[in-house]
Amino acid sequence: MRPYTFKQIQTFLEVARQRSVSKAAERLFVTQPAVSMQIRQLEDAFGLALIEPIGRNIKLTHAGEIFLTHATAAMRQFKDLEDQMAEHVGLKQGRIDLAVVSTAKYFVPMLLVRFGKLNPGIHVQLSIDNRENVLGLLARSEADLVIMGRAPSHLECQAKPFATNPLAMVAPPDHPLVRRKNLPFSALADYKFVVREEGSGTRAAMQRLFEENKTPLQVVMAMPSNETIKQAVMAGMGLSFLSMRTVRHELASGHLALLDVVGLPQINHWYVTHLSSKKLSPAALAFKDFLIEQGGALMDTWS
Repeated sequence: MRPYTFKQIQTFLEVARQRSVSKAAERLFVTQPAVSMQIRQLEDAFGLALIEPIGRNIKLTHAGEIFLTHATAAMRQFKDLEDQMAEHVGLKQGRIDLAVVSTAKYFVPMLLVRFGKLNPGIHVQLSIDNRENVLGLLARSEADLVIMGRAPSHLECQAKPFATNPLAMVAPPDHPLVRRKNLPFSALADYKFVVREEGSGTRAAMQRLFEENKTPLQVVMAMPSNETIKQAVMAGMGLSFLSMRTVRHELASGHLALLDVVGLPQINHWYVTHLSSKKLSPAALAFKDFLIEQGGALMDTWS
Protein backbone atom coordinates (compact mmCIF):
# COMPACT_ATOMS: atom_id res chain seq x y z
CA MET A 1 0.00 0.00 0.00
CA ARG A 2 1.28 3.46 -0.90
CA PRO A 3 1.59 6.09 1.85
CA TYR A 4 -1.28 8.50 2.39
CA THR A 5 -1.62 11.69 4.43
CA PHE A 6 -3.85 13.39 6.97
CA LYS A 7 -4.58 16.07 4.39
CA GLN A 8 -5.89 13.50 1.94
CA ILE A 9 -8.18 12.00 4.57
CA GLN A 10 -9.42 15.42 5.69
CA THR A 11 -10.12 16.32 2.06
CA PHE A 12 -12.05 13.08 1.53
CA LEU A 13 -14.12 13.72 4.67
CA GLU A 14 -15.10 17.19 3.43
CA VAL A 15 -16.01 15.87 -0.02
CA ALA A 16 -18.09 13.14 1.62
CA ARG A 17 -19.88 15.68 3.81
CA GLN A 18 -20.60 18.09 0.95
CA ARG A 19 -21.24 15.38 -1.66
CA SER A 20 -19.50 17.76 -4.04
CA VAL A 21 -15.88 18.43 -5.05
CA SER A 22 -16.58 22.10 -5.80
CA LYS A 23 -18.34 22.74 -2.48
CA ALA A 24 -15.55 20.94 -0.62
CA ALA A 25 -13.01 23.13 -2.40
CA GLU A 26 -14.87 26.25 -1.25
CA ARG A 27 -14.94 24.99 2.33
CA LEU A 28 -11.25 24.10 2.29
CA PHE A 29 -10.21 27.34 0.51
CA VAL A 30 -8.44 25.45 -2.28
CA THR A 31 -9.09 24.86 -5.97
CA GLN A 32 -11.23 22.04 -7.34
CA PRO A 33 -8.23 20.44 -9.10
CA ALA A 34 -6.37 20.39 -5.77
CA VAL A 35 -9.25 18.53 -4.12
CA SER A 36 -9.51 16.10 -7.04
CA MET A 37 -5.77 15.41 -6.82
CA GLN A 38 -5.94 14.66 -3.08
CA ILE A 39 -8.83 12.24 -3.61
CA ARG A 40 -7.08 10.56 -6.55
CA GLN A 41 -3.89 10.08 -4.53
CA LEU A 42 -5.90 8.58 -1.67
CA GLU A 43 -7.67 6.19 -4.05
CA ASP A 44 -4.32 5.23 -5.58
CA ALA A 45 -2.92 4.49 -2.12
CA PHE A 46 -5.67 1.95 -1.42
CA GLY A 47 -6.25 0.82 -4.99
CA LEU A 48 -9.98 1.52 -4.71
CA ALA A 49 -12.44 4.07 -6.05
CA LEU A 50 -13.93 5.95 -3.11
CA ILE A 51 -16.22 8.37 -4.96
CA GLU A 52 -18.02 8.46 -8.29
CA PRO A 53 -19.58 11.40 -10.14
CA ILE A 54 -23.34 11.94 -10.40
CA GLY A 55 -23.96 15.01 -12.51
CA ARG A 56 -22.28 17.91 -10.77
CA ASN A 57 -22.16 16.07 -7.47
CA ILE A 58 -20.63 12.82 -6.26
CA LYS A 59 -21.68 9.77 -4.32
CA LEU A 60 -19.57 7.41 -2.27
CA THR A 61 -18.84 3.95 -3.55
CA HIS A 62 -19.41 1.01 -1.22
CA ALA A 63 -15.71 1.13 -0.35
CA GLY A 64 -16.05 4.89 0.16
CA GLU A 65 -18.87 4.41 2.69
CA ILE A 66 -16.72 1.97 4.68
CA PHE A 67 -13.73 4.31 4.42
CA LEU A 68 -15.87 7.21 5.68
CA THR A 69 -16.92 5.32 8.81
CA HIS A 70 -13.39 4.32 9.79
CA ALA A 71 -11.77 7.60 8.76
CA THR A 72 -14.24 9.58 10.88
CA ALA A 73 -13.50 7.40 13.91
CA ALA A 74 -9.74 7.60 13.30
CA MET A 75 -9.75 11.39 13.04
CA ARG A 76 -11.73 11.61 16.27
CA GLN A 77 -9.11 9.46 18.03
CA PHE A 78 -6.27 11.61 16.70
CA LYS A 79 -8.07 14.72 17.95
CA ASP A 80 -8.34 13.13 21.40
CA LEU A 81 -4.61 12.32 21.21
CA GLU A 82 -3.83 15.99 20.50
CA ASP A 83 -5.93 17.04 23.48
CA GLN A 84 -4.19 14.54 25.77
CA MET A 85 -0.75 15.75 24.70
CA ALA A 86 -1.86 19.36 25.20
CA GLU A 87 -2.20 18.66 28.90
CA HIS A 88 1.59 18.30 29.09
CA VAL A 89 2.05 21.73 27.54
CA GLY A 90 -0.39 23.68 29.70
CA LEU A 91 -1.75 27.09 28.77
CA LYS A 92 1.41 28.53 27.21
CA GLN A 93 0.45 27.08 23.87
CA GLY A 94 -2.24 24.94 22.32
CA ARG A 95 -4.93 24.77 19.67
CA ILE A 96 -8.70 25.04 19.93
CA ASP A 97 -11.07 23.88 17.18
CA LEU A 98 -14.00 26.26 17.60
CA ALA A 99 -17.21 26.04 15.58
CA VAL A 100 -19.85 28.78 15.69
CA VAL A 101 -23.22 29.29 14.05
CA SER A 102 -23.17 32.02 11.43
CA THR A 103 -25.02 34.62 13.52
CA ALA A 104 -22.22 34.46 16.10
CA LYS A 105 -19.71 35.81 13.56
CA TYR A 106 -20.78 39.32 14.56
CA PHE A 107 -19.19 39.07 18.00
CA VAL A 108 -16.87 36.05 18.07
CA PRO A 109 -13.91 37.83 16.39
CA MET A 110 -13.96 40.47 19.14
CA LEU A 111 -13.98 37.75 21.81
CA LEU A 112 -11.11 35.92 20.10
CA VAL A 113 -9.02 39.10 20.01
CA ARG A 114 -9.58 39.66 23.74
CA PHE A 115 -8.79 36.03 24.56
CA GLY A 116 -5.71 36.11 22.32
CA LYS A 117 -4.28 39.07 24.24
CA LEU A 118 -4.59 37.07 27.45
CA ASN A 119 -3.26 33.83 25.91
CA PRO A 120 -0.98 34.70 22.97
CA GLY A 121 0.33 31.15 22.58
CA ILE A 122 -3.08 29.59 21.91
CA HIS A 123 -4.21 29.22 18.29
CA VAL A 124 -7.94 29.05 17.52
CA GLN A 125 -9.11 27.31 14.36
CA LEU A 126 -12.52 28.83 13.58
CA SER A 127 -15.35 27.23 11.56
CA ILE A 128 -18.53 29.20 10.77
CA ASP A 129 -21.67 27.50 9.45
CA ASN A 130 -25.38 27.11 10.05
CA ARG A 131 -26.67 25.23 13.07
CA GLU A 132 -27.20 21.93 11.29
CA ASN A 133 -23.64 21.72 9.99
CA VAL A 134 -22.13 22.95 13.27
CA LEU A 135 -24.01 20.18 15.10
CA GLY A 136 -22.40 17.72 12.69
CA LEU A 137 -18.94 18.98 13.64
CA LEU A 138 -19.88 18.64 17.30
CA ALA A 139 -21.28 15.12 16.93
CA ARG A 140 -18.16 13.95 15.07
CA SER A 141 -15.93 15.56 17.73
CA GLU A 142 -14.32 17.71 15.03
CA ALA A 143 -14.92 20.77 17.20
CA ASP A 144 -13.68 21.12 20.77
CA LEU A 145 -16.19 23.84 21.56
CA VAL A 146 -19.28 25.16 19.81
CA ILE A 147 -21.03 28.50 20.20
CA MET A 148 -24.74 28.34 19.37
CA GLY A 149 -28.04 29.83 20.37
CA ARG A 150 -29.73 26.66 21.61
CA ALA A 151 -28.21 23.56 23.18
CA PRO A 152 -28.79 20.34 21.19
CA SER A 153 -31.32 17.93 22.70
CA HIS A 154 -30.20 14.82 20.80
CA LEU A 155 -26.55 14.83 21.93
CA GLU A 156 -25.02 14.26 25.37
CA CYS A 157 -23.54 17.72 25.84
CA GLN A 158 -22.54 20.24 28.43
CA ALA A 159 -23.94 23.65 27.50
CA LYS A 160 -23.34 26.80 29.54
CA PRO A 161 -25.01 30.15 28.77
CA PHE A 162 -22.61 33.08 28.66
CA ALA A 163 -24.55 35.94 27.03
CA THR A 164 -28.06 36.98 26.07
CA ASN A 165 -29.31 36.73 22.50
CA PRO A 166 -32.28 39.07 21.99
CA LEU A 167 -34.24 38.45 18.78
CA ALA A 168 -36.76 40.88 17.29
CA MET A 169 -38.77 41.77 14.20
CA VAL A 170 -37.07 44.24 11.86
CA ALA A 171 -38.51 46.32 9.04
CA PRO A 172 -37.49 49.12 6.68
CA PRO A 173 -37.89 52.46 8.50
CA ASP A 174 -40.81 53.59 6.28
CA HIS A 175 -42.88 50.44 6.88
CA PRO A 176 -46.41 51.20 8.17
CA LEU A 177 -46.01 48.92 11.18
CA VAL A 178 -43.01 50.90 12.44
CA ARG A 179 -45.26 53.73 13.66
CA ARG A 180 -47.58 51.43 15.60
CA LYS A 181 -47.06 50.58 19.28
CA ASN A 182 -47.84 47.36 21.17
CA LEU A 183 -48.57 45.37 18.04
CA PRO A 184 -50.34 42.06 18.66
CA PHE A 185 -48.37 39.20 17.18
CA SER A 186 -51.33 38.36 14.94
CA ALA A 187 -50.75 41.64 13.06
CA LEU A 188 -47.73 40.00 11.39
CA ALA A 189 -49.93 37.47 9.57
CA ASP A 190 -50.63 39.93 6.73
CA TYR A 191 -46.97 40.54 5.86
CA LYS A 192 -44.30 38.61 4.00
CA PHE A 193 -40.98 37.63 5.56
CA VAL A 194 -37.44 37.09 4.38
CA VAL A 195 -35.99 34.23 6.45
CA ARG A 196 -32.81 32.24 7.02
CA GLU A 197 -32.34 28.90 5.29
CA GLU A 198 -33.53 25.56 6.67
CA GLY A 199 -30.99 24.31 9.20
CA SER A 200 -30.47 27.76 10.69
CA GLY A 201 -31.08 28.26 14.40
CA THR A 202 -32.66 31.67 13.78
CA ARG A 203 -35.07 30.10 11.25
CA ALA A 204 -36.05 27.40 13.75
CA ALA A 205 -36.60 29.97 16.53
CA MET A 206 -38.76 32.05 14.19
CA GLN A 207 -40.91 29.10 13.15
CA ARG A 208 -41.44 28.09 16.79
CA LEU A 209 -42.45 31.66 17.65
CA PHE A 210 -45.08 31.81 14.88
CA GLU A 211 -46.41 28.37 15.82
CA GLU A 212 -46.66 29.30 19.52
CA ASN A 213 -48.63 32.42 18.56
CA LYS A 214 -50.81 30.46 16.11
CA THR A 215 -49.93 32.88 13.35
CA PRO A 216 -49.22 31.82 9.74
CA LEU A 217 -45.74 32.68 8.47
CA GLN A 218 -45.60 33.98 4.90
CA VAL A 219 -42.11 33.31 3.52
CA VAL A 220 -41.26 35.27 0.39
CA MET A 221 -37.63 34.07 0.23
CA ALA A 222 -35.05 32.12 2.25
CA MET A 223 -31.44 33.32 2.30
CA PRO A 224 -28.28 31.80 3.83
CA SER A 225 -26.84 35.09 5.11
CA ASN A 226 -27.91 37.68 7.68
CA GLU A 227 -26.21 40.36 5.59
CA THR A 228 -28.29 39.47 2.52
CA ILE A 229 -31.45 39.40 4.63
CA LYS A 230 -30.72 42.87 6.01
CA GLN A 231 -30.28 44.22 2.48
CA ALA A 232 -33.52 42.54 1.40
CA VAL A 233 -35.44 44.09 4.30
CA MET A 234 -33.99 47.53 3.58
CA ALA A 235 -35.06 47.12 -0.06
CA GLY A 236 -38.64 46.42 1.01
CA MET A 237 -38.76 42.72 0.10
CA GLY A 238 -40.23 41.78 3.47
CA LEU A 239 -39.88 41.82 7.22
CA SER A 240 -37.51 39.55 9.14
CA PHE A 241 -36.69 38.11 12.55
CA LEU A 242 -33.04 38.59 13.51
CA SER A 243 -30.73 38.67 16.48
CA MET A 244 -30.43 42.27 17.65
CA ARG A 245 -26.68 41.73 17.99
CA THR A 246 -26.50 41.47 14.18
CA VAL A 247 -28.31 44.73 13.37
CA ARG A 248 -26.82 47.28 15.77
CA HIS A 249 -25.20 49.36 13.01
CA GLU A 250 -28.30 49.38 10.81
CA LEU A 251 -30.55 50.37 13.71
CA ALA A 252 -28.18 53.14 14.79
CA SER A 253 -27.96 54.54 11.26
CA GLY A 254 -31.73 54.37 10.70
CA HIS A 255 -31.52 51.91 7.80
CA LEU A 256 -33.61 49.38 9.77
CA ALA A 257 -36.22 49.75 12.49
CA LEU A 258 -37.52 47.44 15.22
CA LEU A 259 -41.21 46.61 15.34
CA ASP A 260 -42.88 47.10 18.73
CA VAL A 261 -44.50 43.65 18.97
CA VAL A 262 -45.98 42.49 22.27
CA GLY A 263 -43.67 39.91 23.86
CA LEU A 264 -40.63 40.89 21.82
CA PRO A 265 -37.70 41.04 21.80
CA GLN A 266 -37.43 37.37 22.66
CA ILE A 267 -34.51 36.95 25.05
CA ASN A 268 -32.61 33.78 24.28
CA HIS A 269 -29.02 32.93 25.20
CA TRP A 270 -25.71 32.09 23.61
CA TYR A 271 -24.20 28.82 24.82
CA VAL A 272 -20.70 27.39 24.82
CA THR A 273 -21.15 23.68 24.23
CA HIS A 274 -19.10 20.51 24.03
CA LEU A 275 -19.70 16.76 24.13
CA SER A 276 -20.01 15.44 27.68
CA SER A 277 -17.54 12.70 26.79
CA LYS A 278 -14.99 15.22 25.49
CA LYS A 279 -11.91 15.74 27.65
CA LEU A 280 -11.10 19.38 27.03
CA SER A 281 -7.50 20.50 26.72
CA PRO A 282 -6.25 23.25 29.06
CA ALA A 283 -6.53 25.71 26.17
CA ALA A 284 -10.18 24.79 25.47
CA LEU A 285 -11.01 24.93 29.18
CA ALA A 286 -9.43 28.37 29.40
CA PHE A 287 -11.53 29.65 26.49
CA LYS A 288 -14.71 28.15 27.95
CA ASP A 289 -14.01 29.82 31.30
CA PHE A 290 -13.22 33.10 29.53
CA LEU A 291 -16.58 33.06 27.76
CA ILE A 292 -18.54 32.27 30.92
CA GLU A 293 -16.73 34.84 33.05
CA GLN A 294 -16.23 37.69 30.57
CA GLY A 295 -18.10 36.97 27.34
CA GLY A 296 -21.47 38.45 28.26
CA ALA A 297 -20.09 41.74 29.59
CA LEU A 298 -17.79 42.16 26.59
CA MET A 299 -20.64 41.53 24.17
CA ASP A 300 -22.94 43.99 25.92
CA THR A 301 -20.26 46.64 25.55
CA TRP A 302 -19.60 45.67 21.93
CA SER A 303 -23.16 45.22 20.68
